[in-house]
Amino acid sequence: MEYRNLGNSGLKVSVICLGAMTFTEKGWRTAGTMTFSEIERIVDYAVDNGVNFFDTADIYAFGESEELLGKALKSNKNDVIIATKVRGVMDESDPNKRGLSRHHIFNSVDNSLRRLGRDYIDLYQVHWWDNHTPIEETLEALDDLVRIGKVRYIGISDFAGWQIARSVSLQEINGYSKFISAQMYYSLLGRDIEFEVVPACEDLGLGILPWSPLAGGFLTGKYKKDENFPEDSRYKRMEKPFLRFDLNKGYFIVDELRKISEKYGKTVSQVALNWVKSKKFVSSVIIGVRSLDQLKDNLGCVGWDLNNEDILYLDEISSPERPYPQWFLDLFADL
Repeated sequence: MEYRNLGNSGLKVSVICLGAMTFTEKGWRTAGTMTFSEIERIVDYAVDNGVNFFDTADIYAFGESEELLGKALKSNKNDVIIATKVRGVMDESDPNKRGLSRHHIFNSVDNSLRRLGRDYIDLYQVHWWDNHTPIEETLEALDDLVRIGKVRYIGISDFAGWQIARSVSLQEINGYSKFISAQMYYSLLGRDIEFEVVPACEDLGLGILPWSPLAGGFLTGKYKKDENFPEDSRYKRMEKPFLRFDLNKGYFIVDELRKISEKYGKTVSQVALNWVKSKKFVSSVIIGVRSLDQLKDNLGCVGWDLNNEDILYLDEISSPERPYPQWFLDLFADL
């Protein structure tokens, strides 16, 4: 296993992070269901193969994911890095059981600690921006959690570039604990963060944690043009695809990934994941699996590297159109 610093911190995390959104026996959204024995085998295999980083959220199956992850880790729970999140609606009938208010954050961290069976959370992340709470209130609450020892590091998820810059600036001005990570959607079919979020994170010292690096399973190669989506696939279970990309471009990229995978003796998934981890701004790649076979396949992206020529080719064929003002700034970058 390869380990990297999490952003501008001394914390070492495995380059593969096991996401626990699929950990639910009851079922939640499009995650399907898993038995606890399946979850336990997956977690044990991940730990035995060097994965020391696990990510969940209180909203995943409304706390069940945290409970099952804590239970599956057993005696290993203090030897690994556990990340969870706060922000989502935990009770539709209570307006205070959501958001990033001091009230909700303080209540939520205690609930997450109880479910995980731990005394502290390694990485506590705000799940997305809250338009109804002053960011100053959120940042002060997070700093207090670090100071009293319930949280060791803090991070963000799904923030815009300006929101990251404003938040970290306020943390610096007030002497608060700073965000060290940004969990963002990033894949060969979703490179939007390269325009604003990546530059902000690189400048401010946040390591990026890509979620859905296989574009919801599309980059596994199991989807073929002119064929219906498999019955057991996530895209089949969704009424409307959650991730947005051009399907024709997606099929073309998968075809090219297949050619590259044959050259390396790897799977399409492994090549797609290897491309993501090749980016210097990436601290750890979050994978979500529903079977041990999927985990074994995904871990096969570690221990080897695409050559520079293939990385550049994948960069080229997946390149998004440059928006304004980026294309304008490019014209005058060397003047």
